[in-house]
Amino acid sequence: MWYLCVFYHRLLDYRKPEFESLADLFGAFGDKRSSDFNTQDKVLQWRLPKHHHPDSPFHFVHLPSEDVARNIANRSILVKGIYEIWGEGNDFEELEEAVKSYPDERKLPYLESESTFKVTVDSFGKVLSLQEQNERIQGLSYIPFKGRVNLKNPDHNFWLMETDENETNNGLPPVVKRRIFFGREIGGADRKLIPLYQLKTRNYLGPTAMDAEMAFLMANQAQAAPGKLVYDPFVGTGSILVSAAHFGAMTMGADIDIRVVRDGRGPDCNVWSNFKQYGLPMPIGLLRADNNLPPWRPGLKEVFDAIICDPPYGVRAGGRKSGGRKLLKGIVGPYTVPDDKRADHIPSTAAYTLVECVHDLLDLAARMLVMGGRLVFFYPVLREDGSVETHFPEHLCFKLVATSEQMLSSRYSRVLLTMVKTSLYTEELALAARIKHLEFRENHLKWLENGNLHSLVFSPADAESGDSKVSKESKPKYRGKYV
Repeated sequence: MWYLCVFYHRLLDYRKPEFESLADLFGAFGDKRSSDFNTQDKVLQWRLPKHHHPDSPFHFVHLPSEDVARNIANRSILVKGIYEIWGEGNDFEELEEAVKSYPDERKLPYLESESTFKVTVDSFGKVLSLQEQNERIQGLSYIPFKGRVNLKNPDHNFWLMETDENETNNGLPPVVKRRIFFGREIGGADRKLIPLYQLKTRNYLGPTAMDAEMAFLMANQAQAAPGKLVYDPFVGTGSILVSAAHFGAMTMGADIDIRVVRDGRGPDCNVWSNFKQYGLPMPIGLLRADNNLPPWRPGLKEVFDAIICDPPYGVRAGGRKSGGRKLLKGIVGPYTVPDDKRADHIPSTAAYTLVECVHDLLDLAARMLVMGGRLVFFYPVLREDGSVETHFPEHLCFKLVATSEQMLSSRYSRVLLTMVKTSLYTEELALAARIKHLEFRENHLKWLENGNLHSLVFSPADAESGDSKVSKESKPKYRGKYV
């Protein structure tokens, strides 16, 4: 059945990937246990309302049942609501005709005298006064409501939504013609999670703590759920694992800095206290571990249902690996830490470039994820001369199912990559992945290899030349994509 999905006008690139991940989680594509991860085409059908821009918050989506629609709406962060549309039109006369022609067997069960209801008037692109809202509700007198009005806790919530004609550069998607919708609400997002988990009230924070809204989006794309084990190899202060634990997943994390995962800022200000602050289940373990030298015993495979992380790519914090510069260069030999110093010893580390980090992350995920497990991580994109680098890392064990870009400056953005494991990990695939990794190093930008992304992002722009200059006139007037 077709439903109207209304999104919040935020993070536009993230809306459909989150929605489709949740649709897969709640069974929109059938029984996941019998899925063929290589061939099954898990794509929802979408269509735009008449005269709407692709970035419009209004989208029609085809879902197999109302239960699936409700589960998606109630779990999503960016879905404002999902509605069974009884009618739509360019004006109220056309809307009335459409609502009257909607099948009675679909309408009458929600208009009975024993039920309670509420009508909410909403608009996009303009503000309606209270008087205008009341006038629009009174104009729905042709609908035979028999129940009682209940504004606080109604059995059925109906919505009258309209867009305004808008072709001006006001930061919103242009609307060629006005469109009005009336329908019954199936479900809607709980945006109260965002202020509840916002970072400014978090007990323990680091310089790279993930924003709460983004952490929930990552957990949704990874399909965190009760009974699943989620791992973050760059756990830091645990922001991503907090969101996964909120959705009921078991969590586990690792970090190369023992002071972060063990000590924090004291017994009441550490990673564990963040989980305690929200009444969430504690992680089953936090490891001091190096992503370059994973601690797993040989032969251990397919442990995690999802790996979610924000790898260090050298903007706010650079990556580190074990060894130290002198050890890696062969100036000094391997050493053994005396027993009396083991408790407080902080091992030497060296720079860890993003090329190495990404390869190690993909190899870890290929080995440790279950079949159908998800790898969700951020990847940096540097824009040179107005162009966008789109050469993303690949691995034969994975299928890339979603990319969502968040622009952070005129020269730099990050892309959230979502990959699904589709093949078993073998030594042959590991060797093929190593070859792909070498091709990736050769074909990619040099800042990946030397780890100098920070200076490129924050250095003054080069003097504009005739070839590289991007004129103001060439920039799109509508920039709502980055709202």
